[in-house]
Amino acid sequence: MITSEGSPHVYSRYVAIGDSQTEGIGDGDEIRGYRGWADRLAARLAELDPDLRYANLAVRGKLAAEVHAEQLAPALALEPDLATVVAGLNDVLRPRFDGAVVAGHLEAMFAALTGADARVATVTFPNVGRIAPLARPLVPRVLALNAAIRRAAARHDVRVVDAFPVAVTTDPRIWSVDRIHASPLGHELIAASMAHVLELPGSDDSWTHPLPTLSRPGALRAATTELRWLVSFLGPWVGRRIRGVSSGTGRAAKRPDLGPLGPLA
Repeated sequence: MITSEGSPHVYSRYVAIGDSQTEGIGDGDEIRGYRGWADRLAARLAELDPDLRYANLAVRGKLAAEVHAEQLAPALALEPDLATVVAGLNDVLRPRFDGAVVAGHLEAMFAALTGADARVATVTFPNVGRIAPLARPLVPRVLALNAAIRRAAARHDVRVVDAFPVAVTTDPRIWSVDRIHASPLGHELIAASMAHVLELPGSDDSWTHPLPTLSRPGALRAATTELRWLVSFLGPWVGRRIRGVSSGTGRAAKRPDLGPLGPLA
């Protein structure tokens, strides 16, 4: 972002809210901790302002309504000049999905944060049918939610990383084996996309470039991979939803207060 004087805009108070993707799941582990795209974006911001203060209120498993109810007020209290809002994919995966309700929660967060003079950035969601063929029935939900995100963002001058039409966002190498969370490479690409949409110095559209071509697996190997994913990840996930269990139950934000970035990123 360029100021009226032509120099890069420097953000000093960055607050991230959302679910597991923003928490950083897929980029680290429970022992070493999770890094994730928001930490990686904060590292880029700290290059511009070494005094950057950063908070990450995201908690895995949260629905958009929960992010709105639990994270927005604490985020506003931190008085950010930059905020990222990424939520809604957990809603898409639920049997009972109301896109208008989800979009309403996202728009309310956009409005509140921009109304408090924060620059806000968000994302649309990728083509889940290309990431996991068994998820193809969910594509219409993703398309509807993405359209609503774009409209809400336009009304509140929110920067949007439009991931859906970018082919690399469905490359298996940028996803963890569960195909729900980004891999370390995926988190790096998300950070780069956010830097690009925020027009940070040194950022560009290279995050959209395809990765080197891989040979396609044979039919048997592809079928085996799908079966393994179904048994190892999708089945247990559905079971938790039926029992009403969330991965975020009892968990707190990893960085609830503004502070220096620290060594993790």
